[in-house]
Amino acid sequence: MQRIESYDIARWDGPFPRATQEAAIEALETGHVLFFPRLAFAVTEAERRLLDATASDGRSKNVSYDPATGETKGTSLAGDDLALLSGMVKRFAASARSLMHGLFPRYDAALEQARTSFRPSEIAGRVQPWRKDDTRLHVDAFPTRPLRGRRILRVFSNADPDGAPRRWVVGEAFEDHAARFLPKLRAPIPGSAQALALLGLTKSPRSRYDHMMLELHDAAKRDDAYQRAARAAVPEALFPAGTSWMVFTDQVPHAALAGRNAFEQTFHFDPSAMANPSRAPISVLERLSGRAMV
Repeated sequence: MQRIESYDIARWDGPFPRATQEAAIEALETGHVLFFPRLAFAVTEAERRLLDATASDGRSKNVSYDPATGETKGTSLAGDDLALLSGMVKRFAASARSLMHGLFPRYDAALEQARTSFRPSEIAGRVQPWRKDDTRLHVDAFPTRPLRGRRILRVFSNADPDGAPRRWVVGEAFEDHAARFLPKLRAPIPGSAQALALLGLTKSPRSRYDHMMLELHDAAKRDDAYQRAARAAVPEALFPAGTSWMVFTDQVPHAALAGRNAFEQTFHFDPSAMANPSRAPISVLERLSGRAMV
């Protein structure tokens, strides 16, 4: 069954009715994609010319704005064009934060606003190694940035000026997904987390949770039989231009098959801020494995 729920929201800053907030948090935490068919990210006339693959440097998957440093990377633009691009991406970051504040007030104090991305290039036809191929179903995990159980929540918006939809596949419930692959996942090598951190390959030592989530990410992506069966089991999800959506990408197996000119905002927060922390991936993995993850 396609786990996508629509909400009739047409503005980023709310306020939103209490009933909408309660329904949205229940759907989000139970592994649904929240779809906003009337919520568009408005691009100015001057910015429209930036909605093109030439905005990318051709090496990075996306243009990335880091709020910690104020830098915009992954672009070939410079001078006034770079300033215009940076302003556009920062405005999306502010819009996404406003949406989170209005729709999920219980998360607000715990939210860490991470990087904001602009993805101008077409996904379909791009050749990538299997581990980096986001057209293959996966849950998100970070190789270099251990999260120790913290959530990955992402807000997306399709701003393609030619109307190209963003095409996704949304997979099974996380507990089913984890149970499917858990027997195949390798335990961490003793001392490896500390060694990786000392070598500068990770920003801090990986917890067992970080290791297992990376293993789960890789196990799903390299399993061709799973990829074929999972894609055949559900219809594609289409997110038209002028729409937005959000999802816990560490919880919901997903694949982006086609599309361009999409914006993405990442948030992190501790599962204790959730309405029901037992639904977080760290809690599910601990139940399934019988082991602490941090």
